[in-house]
Amino acid sequence: MKDEQTLPDVQQKKTGVSRRTFLKAATGTAAGIGISQMFNPALVSALEKALKTHPVIWIQGQGCTGCSVSLLNSVDPSIADILLKVISLQFHPTVMASEGQTAMENLYAVAEEYKGKFSLVVEGAIPLAADGKYCIVGEMNHKEITMLDLTKEIGAKAGSVIAVGTCATYGGIPAAKGNVTGATGVMDVFKKYGIKTPVVNIPGCPSHPDWIVGSIVHLLTKGLPELDDNGRPKLFFGENIHDNCPHLKEYDAGTLADKLSDPKGCRIELGCKGPSTFADCYTRKWNSGLNWCVDNAVCIGCVEPGFPDASSPFYEPA
Repeated sequence: MKDEQTLPDVQQKKTGVSRRTFLKAATGTAAGIGISQMFNPALVSALEKALKTHPVIWIQGQGCTGCSVSLLNSVDPSIADILLKVISLQFHPTVMASEGQTAMENLYAVAEEYKGKFSLVVEGAIPLAADGKYCIVGEMNHKEITMLDLTKEIGAKAGSVIAVGTCATYGGIPAAKGNVTGATGVMDVFKKYGIKTPVVNIPGCPSHPDWIVGSIVHLLTKGLPELDDNGRPKLFFGENIHDNCPHLKEYDAGTLADKLSDPKGCRIELGCKGPSTFADCYTRKWNSGLNWCVDNAVCIGCVEPGFPDASSPFYEPA
C-alpha cells in the first residue's frame, strides 16, 4: 500500500493514516513530552511492539461520554487506527458491538488473563452512595454489576489506571453541590478500599485527545509520567494558563476587557479562571489546533479539583 502522504488530500481523507504515519505521529508526541528528539527507528519498533500487545479496558460511569467523543474526534492519528491497529482495546461500551453478559464475561476474562499487564481507563464518576447502585453498568449471572464494583475489581487487577475526564478524576459535575449519589473520582475510591494500582489523572471537561494518547505513549515507553499533587502528568498540566495567556501583557498594562467580544484586554473581570488553572490548552489548543476557550470566552478551570463548584459562577470574577 502506498504511503498516504504521497496521495492527494482528498484521497488521504478517505484512506486515513497508515500505521507508519501513526507511529511517526506517536513519536512526534513522544518527542514533545521529552521521550525522543527525533524520529528514532528503535523507539518506533519498541513502541509498535508495546502498543500492538497492550490490552486496554475502558469503562464508563456517571458522565456524558464527552471524553470518549473527544478522543473519537482525534485527527492525527485517527481514532480508527488507535483502536484497531495500535492498542488492543478489549472493552468500551460506546464503540464495541458486543453487549450484555457476553461483553461482561469477556471483560473479566481479559482482566484475569492479563492481570497486572493491562491498562484500565475509567471515564465518568463513581457513586459510593447506596452501595453504588446509582450506576449499574452491567449484569452477569443474573447479578447487577455497579460502576463501584467494576472499578474496584478490575482496578485492583490492572497494571495502571488512567482516569479520563474531570468526572473520573475528581467527581466533576456528578459530584457538584446537590448530588445525592456520593459521586467521586478513581483515586478516592482506591484510597477508600486500599487499592494500590497507580493512577494517572487526565482531567478536563472533556479531556484533550492529545493528553489521553500522550499519556498512553508515555506509560508504554517510559512508565508512569511525573505527576503533580493532583495526580496529573506535569508534561500536560505543569504550566499556569494565566502566565502563558496571550492577554498577559494587557493584564500587566491594566487593560481589561469589558465584554467577551472585545478583541483585546484580559478577561479576568469577566470570570476567567486562568490564574488558578494549570494546563497547556494555550499552546495545544482544540479542534485540531484551531482555537481554545480564551479565544472566544474565558477559562472555566475544568481541569482543576472542585470543578464546577469551585469555578461557579463561570462569568463572574473569582
